[in-house]
Amino acid sequence: MDKIIYNFKNKTALVTGGAQGFGLDIAKRFLNSGAKVIIWDIDSKILEKTVKDLNNSNLSSSIVDVTNYKEVENCTNEITKNLNIDILINNAGITGPTAPLWEYDLDMWKKVVDINLMGTFNCCRSIVPTMIKNNYGRIVNVASVAGKDGNANASAYSVGKAGIIGLTKSLGKELADKNIAVNAVTPAGAKTRILDQMTKEHVQRMLSKVPRGRFLEVEEFTSLVCWLSSEENTFSTAAVFDISGGRSTY
Repeated sequence: MDKIIYNFKNKTALVTGGAQGFGLDIAKRFLNSGAKVIIWDIDSKILEKTVKDLNNSNLSSSIVDVTNYKEVENCTNEITKNLNIDILINNAGITGPTAPLWEYDLDMWKKVVDINLMGTFNCCRSIVPTMIKNNYGRIVNVASVAGKDGNANASAYSVGKAGIIGLTKSLGKELADKNIAVNAVTPAGAKTRILDQMTKEHVQRMLSKVPRGRFLEVEEFTSLVCWLSSEENTFSTAAVFDISGGRSTY
């Protein structure tokens, strides 16, 4: 099936965690659709390789820790001196270890929630004011079916992603009187490197819950994100879009 190419000319998209996985595929599709793309990632080596491989004059990047609000704010201010941020994809996230809640490492719990939830909050808090000023914006927050269902032995991840869903609904309503759409996407397991962070047993348990009987393809996910990020999305906001192969359809 041919990919739908949206027109993102004259738009600037910021993708967090954009050096690999979902974020990288989204960045590629935006570039192919005419957008200027800014990738934020904390992994300097992967980020450097990605920028070199893509070799696109419309691509720029920064090493950013999304859990550090001051760092996020400073980078946002630098960008908005010369550009509007029209599209924000809050994709940065980690799964963390799998363990029962009562055995979960305290520092890892905080790290998982900080990256997944506070990172999303920090980016929205920093970037939304410039979208309000321009009366235009498309924000897509990457949550997970784990935020709906709760995954056993992944409580920190489930909590962080559930928080993103709540944040999306609140922020979308706060901005509903403006031309700014805020939506969340809730993918099931996908063929990305994030699976490598999980045990084989946990991965198999995830797959067994998907009626389609397979993992999500990255390109399928990107197609949904692109529509939500486009000017064609004129009405949907504060919503949660399921892309879980039938696992959770509520």
